[in-house]
Amino acid sequence: MTRSQLFTLFFLILSLFSIHSIAQESIANKAVWEVNRIDLGTILAEEGKKIAEFKFTHTADSILLIEEVLTDCGCATANFTRDSLSRGGEGLVQIEFDPISAVGDFERMVIVKGNLQSLEDTLYIEGHSIPYPDNPLIDYPVKKLDLGFRQGKVRVGNVYTNEPKLKTVEVFNFGAETIYADSIAISGAEHIGVIKASDSIPAQGRGLISLSYDGLKKGDLGFFEDQVFLKWNSSDSVIVDVIADVFEYFPPVEKANFRKVPQLSISRKEIDWGDIDDSEVKEEEIILTNRGQEILEIRKVQGNCTCMRLEMNDDKIAPGQSLILKVIFDPSGRFGRDQRNIYVFSNDPINPIQSLILKSRIQ
Repeated sequence: MTRSQLFTLFFLILSLFSIHSIAQESIANKAVWEVNRIDLGTILAEEGKKIAEFKFTHTADSILLIEEVLTDCGCATANFTRDSLSRGGEGLVQIEFDPISAVGDFERMVIVKGNLQSLEDTLYIEGHSIPYPDNPLIDYPVKKLDLGFRQGKVRVGNVYTNEPKLKTVEVFNFGAETIYADSIAISGAEHIGVIKASDSIPAQGRGLISLSYDGLKKGDLGFFEDQVFLKWNSSDSVIVDVIADVFEYFPPVEKANFRKVPQLSISRKEIDWGDIDDSEVKEEEIILTNRGQEILEIRKVQGNCTCMRLEMNDDKIAPGQSLILKVIFDPSGRFGRDQRNIYVFSNDPINPIQSLILKSRIQ
C-alpha cells in the first residue's frame, strides 16, 4: 500500500470516528420531553387563556440552558425554566394560549432553543376553539327546557370496542339559574355517561358537557340512535338523542399472518334488479366464503331498511367453506330509484365490515 493510500485510509477512519462522536453527542445532548404535543381540547372563547405545560429532563453531563422559546403566533406566549440544568435536572416550558384568535380546530408550533448545538426541539399545542355567539337564539336553535343546543342530535361518530369515545357537547343556558357540574347526569343507557362538565354553566351563558360512549358496553355492532335523559339541578330533565356507529376493534395484523387469519369474501358486492313492480318481492342468494385458515365468525348482518329480510343458516364458516346469505326485498309502498345497503360484520381483522348494494327502479 502506498503512502497516499495509507493517508486516504487514515483520513476516512478519522472522519467516520468524528461523525460517530458528533452523532453520539447530538443524541445525548437532547432534552427528554414527557410529551411533545398537548391537546387543550374544546375551548370556549369566554373561558380566557389556557395553559399547556411541557416538562423535560436533561440527561447528559453537559450544562443545559434554554436560551429562547419561539411560537408561530402572537396568540401563544412562552414562559420557561431559565436556570442552568446539570445532569438529571428537570425543566418546564409553559405556553399560554389565547383562544380568541382561533376559530375551530387549531395547531400551534413551539420551537425550543438552547445553548447546546443539538437542542432545537419542536413542540405542538392543538385543540378546538369556539367563539362567543353573536346571537345565542340563532346559534343554539334546538331548545330543550332551558338548554340550547346547536343540533337536534349528538353525533358521536365512529366508536370502537377497545376504548370509550369521548364527545364534547356545547350548550347554552337560557335559564335564570346557574347549572353546576355536580348536578349534571345522564341516565337511560349504561354505555353513555357524563365524564366531565364545565364547573358551572351561568345563566345566559355557555358550558361544555363531555359524554363517554362505551362501545364494549353497548354489546352490539352497527348504527345506533340512543335516547338518554340529561338531568340537572335535581328536577330538570330532557331527552337527548345520541347517534353512533359501533365497530369491533382488531389490532394490526402482521404481514406474515395475512393468510392465516379469517378472511371474508362476498360473491357479489352489487345487485341491480332493474325495473321492478312494487308488488314484486325479490330474492337473492349471496355466497359468503372464508378464504383464511381460521374459523370466520359472522358477528352481524344489518340492512338499512325494514323492507329487507336477511337469513343465514349459520354464523360460523370453516376455512375454505361457504354459507348462503339470503336477501328478501319487499318494495311495496316505494316508488322510483331505490338503493339499499347491507353490512356484514365479521371477525376478519383486515376487513371486519363489508357491504353490498341493492339497486332497483320501482314502478
